[in-house]
Amino acid sequence: MSRDGEPPVSEDSGAEPEPAPTGDAGDAGDEAAPAGAGDAGGVGGVGGVGAALHAEVRDALAGLAARLDREHERAAHREAVIDRLHEENQRLRRGELQAMLEPVRAALYRLHDQARRESDRLRAPDLAEAPDPRRTAALLAAVADEVADALARLGVERFTVEPGAPYDASRHRPVAVTPVDDPVADGTVTAVQSDGFEQSGKVLRKAAVSVGRLAEPASAARPAEPASAGEATHNGQTTNSG
Repeated sequence: MSRDGEPPVSEDSGAEPEPAPTGDAGDAGDEAAPAGAGDAGGVGGVGGVGAALHAEVRDALAGLAARLDREHERAAHREAVIDRLHEENQRLRRGELQAMLEPVRAALYRLHDQARRESDRLRAPDLAEAPDPRRTAALLAAVADEVADALARLGVERFTVEPGAPYDASRHRPVAVTPVDDPVADGTVTAVQSDGFEQSGKVLRKAAVSVGRLAEPASAARPAEPASAGEATHNGQTTNSG
């Protein structure tokens, strides 16, 4: 007699019945195999991603270091170029300054020679006559002209002032006051102490001049005499009390 759910067994065969496979065991076997394979594959995948990321970061850092090295080399090259240009600029400026000073040196050479020749002439033991004041004046005038010519080569022009010209505060520097009787001469230049110099219309040094000032009349300058003891003043009128 067979149990429920079991296949009938022939009593004559003497063999034991084979157990029928259950659904749960089969399902567990089927699920176990893929799970094991998935775990092995997952561990390998994570390791590969980490290695690739590490290599990518290493390459990025290497590229950044190489870029920084190139920028450092460029900066050093720029600094070298700037230093060379600055040195060349300084050399050119020194050359221009020397070229500008050349006329001044030439004028000073001439002044030196003139002063030396005149000094030797005056110190000569066989000098028969006293120095001529007119020759000395001419020599000093020539020296002043040499200086003015050297300054003109630098762009600095000399301007002179004639006595009688109106006083101009922008071009004249008063160094003295001269009393004058003529009202026309009041506020005019009476004497010139030194010339002025200008460059491109700008006054570099004013001319030193004496300025005339109208003298006050003697009556206005004399103080009023005090009233005598016998006179009294009432309401602006002077009366004699005696």
